[in-house]
Amino acid sequence: MTRTTIDPTISPVHGQTGISAITHDASLNAVSWPAIFAGATVAAVLSLVLFILGTGLGLSMISPWSNQGVGAQTFGMTSVLWVTLTSLAASAAGGYLAGRLRVRWADIHGDEIFFRDTAHGLLAWGISTLATAALFSSLIAAIAAGAASAGAAAAGGVAALGTSAAAMSDDQQSNPVEQVMGYTMDSLFRVEGASNSLFEGDNSDAIQAAIPEFGRIFVNAVRTGALPEEDADYAADVIARNTGITQQEAEQRIEDAFVTLQTAEMAAMEAADEAREASAYVAMWMVVSLLIGAFVASFAATIGGRQRDL
Repeated sequence: MTRTTIDPTISPVHGQTGISAITHDASLNAVSWPAIFAGATVAAVLSLVLFILGTGLGLSMISPWSNQGVGAQTFGMTSVLWVTLTSLAASAAGGYLAGRLRVRWADIHGDEIFFRDTAHGLLAWGISTLATAALFSSLIAAIAAGAASAGAAAAGGVAALGTSAAAMSDDQQSNPVEQVMGYTMDSLFRVEGASNSLFEGDNSDAIQAAIPEFGRIFVNAVRTGALPEEDADYAADVIARNTGITQQEAEQRIEDAFVTLQTAEMAAMEAADEAREASAYVAMWMVVSLLIGAFVASFAATIGGRQRDL
């Protein structure tokens, strides 16, 4: 009796070997997810590495000392260029791997293969961008909040002028406007002669009580843009009685202090505007670099796919 044996490597459907059938079935899938995730992983990791490297290079460019290291404009431009370079390098590597590692598509038109490779690179870029955003969420949130915090700092700078200069600690004087306020209050009640210290003698209590009130007077003056005549006369009289200077000299001190605080307010507003513009500039360049990265990833995937099919 003759027995018929079936070769397990023969596919009863396609009449091909099992390996060929598996390859043919794989070629029917338009999306090769393993290749996409592999490319996205490499792109995300490369972005992280380049970001850490850029942070180290950036810290080496700046200095904690005044007028040392690169300027703010140079540092900003360098940061933008590095972010763009990071996006280009990571996207190119991820897109190339997504195209090179995908399965071979048999009996597919060349235009369709080009489209699929482009889609593979774009998907790899999208997944890596989401992963990078998750890793750098704090950084992105800081950039997004830059403009708002700058505006709030400018608005709060004038209100901070009312803080008592005598009661402010070094930590509280981190705001430049607050530092100007403290120095201005000290200069108003400065007494000629080394023996006449600011807080010594019978007038020390009166001076300490007057400083917060003077702070509120100047806050109102800076906010409205003018120092009322009655406030100026009152302040000059208090200064003259507690420092021993003439009424005219006290009035000159009041006028100089008002100009100094107005200048400080304008400087704070200009700094806030510059910070807001810088935040918007960086945000726009981040969008541009991301779009460039998407194009580079798609193009690199077509290169990788073309070399895969050779």
